[in-house]
Amino acid sequence: MLTPEEDVEITSLRKRGWSISAIARHTGRDRKTVRAYLSGERVAGVRASAVPDSFDRYEPYVRQRFGDDPHVWATTLFDEVVALGFGRSYQTFTRKVRERGLRPHCERCASSAGRAHVDIEHPPGEEIQWDWLELDDTPWGDKAYVLVGVLSCSGKFRGWFSGSDGGAHLVVGIDEVLRRLGGTARRWRVDRMATVINPGTGKIQRSFAPVAKHYGVGVDPCPPRHPNRKGVVEKAIHYLTQRWWRTARVGSPAEAQAALDRWCVVGADARVRGGSTVGELAEAEPLLGLPPVPFPAEVVEVRTVAANALVSLWGNRYSVPPGLVGGSVEIRWRLGEANASFHAGGPKVCEHRLAPRGAHQTVRLAEHTAALENVVLGAFTSDRPCKPKTNRPPTDAALTLAAALIGDAAADPVVDLDIYRRLTEGDLR
Repeated sequence: MLTPEEDVEITSLRKRGWSISAIARHTGRDRKTVRAYLSGERVAGVRASAVPDSFDRYEPYVRQRFGDDPHVWATTLFDEVVALGFGRSYQTFTRKVRERGLRPHCERCASSAGRAHVDIEHPPGEEIQWDWLELDDTPWGDKAYVLVGVLSCSGKFRGWFSGSDGGAHLVVGIDEVLRRLGGTARRWRVDRMATVINPGTGKIQRSFAPVAKHYGVGVDPCPPRHPNRKGVVEKAIHYLTQRWWRTARVGSPAEAQAALDRWCVVGADARVRGGSTVGELAEAEPLLGLPPVPFPAEVVEVRTVAANALVSLWGNRYSVPPGLVGGSVEIRWRLGEANASFHAGGPKVCEHRLAPRGAHQTVRLAEHTAALENVVLGAFTSDRPCKPKTNRPPTDAALTLAAALIGDAAADPVVDLDIYRRLTEGDLR
């Protein structure tokens, strides 16, 4: 086997007119070896096998089977060739199939990777792409969903933390992201998420159509098995995850949202593209104006009532009747309205004006405060606690029960001293 250096040397000498015999004498190699490398029969650095390849006998059969069925499993085909006498391992079989390129290419089943493609034009203000980022491991212990919206032309993006990826939470996230971007593009690009696109037909869900009409935009679903059509938002999610979330020091969803908003302005918008920052490119995009009020989607959140008759919601706490302590309540809030209603098992028990998210405010109704005071005072007692240092040995009744449990095993032995005396004096026989 020649080394790559020797292969280069004999090729150079051959081009200079040397004969194969002269090259063989100069390099100390056999003439047949030199001829084989010069003709391309052998490759430098690859040792020729001393024994014939056992797979050669089975290659015509494997090639024919793949021609009949390009999607036949390798495990199935391996069982067939083993029955025909192939004695090597499954790993060797699959390696030979890959090295010899025996499985034919199926264009219909192949992904977009490796295919010829063209760059997709994104005119300014034409498209915004949406996708969910799921965060399983959060500092506050609960799974979080982040809706990310990206302007396809400039690459400017914003995100919205949510506790769910349901339809109402999607609408809330869309409105929050759009108001952070300062407007909306003419068309929305989404993947085939069930809250927007009907999985069976590939058409827009009837429940989502009013949302698109409210903002005056068109909705474009991504074609199936074409993930690169939505690559702008996927790249933004990857950038957000690695540059911000991986090292973010946050302890609650409200803190995470505030930190993400700051980082998007000072970090993500400062990226340079073609001599301009992302923020500068976004300012030049002609976005559509937003409606004065969001789409009136109704959001439902379920919370557990704490011992102080308070319910936590988005960084604030709201009072409920004290009789609900330890139970669950539904908080219903319509996007764009200032108040939220609290329901226990269906009926509405109270209504509160929502405080700004993350404000750490405690909102109590006067009647809830009075009712909670009555409950606390009703359980209050003026009796002195028991004395901890008194002497209280077991009573006679307890001792009687203990004796019955122990039985004769606890009785004191009776010793007759007169018997002991007679033994020592030798009188006892």
